[in-house]
Amino acid sequence: MTASDSQQIDILIAGGGFAGLALGVALRQALGESFAVTVADPAFARGRPADTRASAIAAAARRLFQTIGVWEQVADQAQPILDMVVTDSRLNDVVRPTFLSFAGEIAPEEPFAHMIENGPLLRALMDKAAEAGVDLRATAVAEFGYVRSASERSSNEERVTHRINIQLEDGSVVASKLLVGADGARSAIREQAGIATHGWDYGQSGIVTTVAHERDHHGRAEEHFLPAGPFAILPLKGRRSSLVWTEETREAERIITLGDEEFHAEVERRFGLHLGEIRAEGPRRAFPLGLAVARSFIAERIALVGDAAHVIHPIAGQGLNMGLKDVAALAEAIVDAARLGLDPGSAGVLDQYQRWRRFDTMAMGVATDSLNRLFSNRSDILRALRDVGMGLVDRAPALKQLFIREAAGLVGDVPRLLRGEAL
Repeated sequence: MTASDSQQIDILIAGGGFAGLALGVALRQALGESFAVTVADPAFARGRPADTRASAIAAAARRLFQTIGVWEQVADQAQPILDMVVTDSRLNDVVRPTFLSFAGEIAPEEPFAHMIENGPLLRALMDKAAEAGVDLRATAVAEFGYVRSASERSSNEERVTHRINIQLEDGSVVASKLLVGADGARSAIREQAGIATHGWDYGQSGIVTTVAHERDHHGRAEEHFLPAGPFAILPLKGRRSSLVWTEETREAERIITLGDEEFHAEVERRFGLHLGEIRAEGPRRAFPLGLAVARSFIAERIALVGDAAHVIHPIAGQGLNMGLKDVAALAEAIVDAARLGLDPGSAGVLDQYQRWRRFDTMAMGVATDSLNRLFSNRSDILRALRDVGMGLVDRAPALKQLFIREAAGLVGDVPRLLRGEAL
């Protein structure tokens, strides 16, 4: 690859999901037309990404979307989570006593989270990106190399890089100050950069589907801890709920291939009839579950965000929200540097981003891993201990409030976008 015929831009983002699009919008809005941002994703060839899943948007992430002007486009399609209950039982238990419950507000009229289907939110992000002048390209990164300065700093030092030269699969070449890998858990950017991950497979899969039910959920989320793993009922608009259902991988594969009647029976055994008759709607899919954290979130003129940097168990519903924390932290570091006339892809900027995000990511990874091991087992001793622990937490309002604020993404050194402040 040569830089002579390449397009010169500031940032190329590989991956047009939530993280990639939100980062592109935030940077353009903060730095204006002179700051060139490209988001590359082959899915753009289909017009708009197709995604039938739903996501829990924590309060901090909602503030980010509100700040960049996206939330008002989808607010009427988002269901606030008004309260949450946690049970611990066996699959055949007739009664599922509630051991822990949370009120759903972190402030008056501000729920700690909303549920929204992915499709409308992705469409709103794409529309906002186009409006902000983000260059959306229906292609992927094929390979990349470095453009180095003509002179060496000293006889024994490597020459300074000032661009990363990126060849796209459509044949075009872009010279960028920074390449952001927002291309998912199987990140090609991470692999090509030689960044290893550490973690493990849980031998579990998450079944995702939507159910309609006879009665109103009233905005209540439920987490049933069953021996195979958590069975989460998450409220959607209307009399519908999204299910995120953990099973051992072999059992999950069996369940999703069942006929409609048999699948309905499996859902009903876990869901119960407290919301009346239920009916599975739309596709059912199973995703392998594991823990994977990149050994570094950065390389030379490369930053990883979202699932490219970390994948955790969905037991706490924090995967997407952690990716948006990455976006807010990286955007703030880039914007602050660019306004001072500094190189947004320099080692100093990237080090700041990594220091901000990696410890928090590791802490959340350890927490979700521990929760999964604690609850996804058949030990009567562990069950008794965890039920006592949940009961004690339920009687400690201050501790419950801390947990809610943590789930809302509002604990620790929170980037400006997540506080609802413009960059």
